[in-house]
Amino acid sequence: MHYRKFGKDDIQVSVLGFGAMRLPLRSADPGDIDLSQATQMIRLAVDNGVNYIDTAYGYHNGKSEMAVGQALRDGYREKVRLATKLPYWAVNAPEDMDQIFAEQLARLETGKIDYYLLHALSKTAWEKLKGFNVLEWAQSKLDDGQIGSLGFSFHDGPEIFRQIIDEHKWDFCQIQYNYMDTENQAGAAGLQYASSKNIPVVVMEPLRGGSLANPPENIRQVFQRSGITRTPAEWGLLWAWSQPGVSLVLSGMSNLEQVRDNLRIAENYESRKMSEAEMKVIAKVKKAYLDSKAMDCTQCGYCMPCSYGINIPANFAMYNEAERYNNYNSPKWQYVNRLKDEERASACTGCQRCLPKCPQMLEIPDLLERVHKALKPQ
Repeated sequence: MHYRKFGKDDIQVSVLGFGAMRLPLRSADPGDIDLSQATQMIRLAVDNGVNYIDTAYGYHNGKSEMAVGQALRDGYREKVRLATKLPYWAVNAPEDMDQIFAEQLARLETGKIDYYLLHALSKTAWEKLKGFNVLEWAQSKLDDGQIGSLGFSFHDGPEIFRQIIDEHKWDFCQIQYNYMDTENQAGAAGLQYASSKNIPVVVMEPLRGGSLANPPENIRQVFQRSGITRTPAEWGLLWAWSQPGVSLVLSGMSNLEQVRDNLRIAENYESRKMSEAEMKVIAKVKKAYLDSKAMDCTQCGYCMPCSYGINIPANFAMYNEAERYNNYNSPKWQYVNRLKDEERASACTGCQRCLPKCPQMLEIPDLLERVHKALKPQ
């Protein structure tokens, strides 16, 4: 295992971190974690040098922290740096922060959180937590030793990221980053800005929720034409580790095979740091992904506004993302949670007023019907 300096006090963390948000399950219930297998996985990772374990209050319907706490019994807690997060959505009064934190300590069976994050900050979430004096609250936990370092995870645009970075002296931050998301959320600009402030960056979703580890056949062919024998997961992790400013990369592993594979990749990392030629392969892969569209919508917006309020470009973008990565999980969630009832494809009446507006001459009502069938709740 290889290690990098992380934040204050010259702490060294493994380049690979264990993300406990996709633990193995015994049933379709996200909270029904296979505790025996999860414990084996976490301990296998720790035994092979992983010393950073990341969880959160809400992962696995609130059961992830408990699973991590159990896995870190028998002396394993002393071998790792433990990270968890404050769920802004559950904080509705100042006293809620103390209640949540006490619950987290109990779940994790520990008296201290080494790395504590404000979870999933956006402009709205940040303003909400500031209204409850979250920084003063966190400082009290730092002062009494219950928190070792304070950071935040992030899901918004680069301008909001810079604003949050500038409003406090953070110990670290966590962003979604992979070779397909260099311009999304904090993106490359955010990574570079945090690095310029000497703030360590933890990368989450280096494989885009597993999508980049299991690409469609056209993407696999691009990799194969490079002549380099490497799995898609290996390409994704090596790319992330090769980015200047990245301190460690989290992987949300779901079985023992994935743990072993990620450990192998991390062990070989230094000898396989990406060359300029390999970066060009990634550029070709990215272009192939972006060129893959199930619906030839250019997001021009000429079809808008819809007489019935449907956000036609957004519906098509969600469907194209699902098809592009051969993964419907995130687009389905976005369809249900990010769109209002009247904005979803299901609200289409078939009036056809949008048809003459479309430069691509798409059969929009028929395509909206396809979107709803693919993304509707089961």
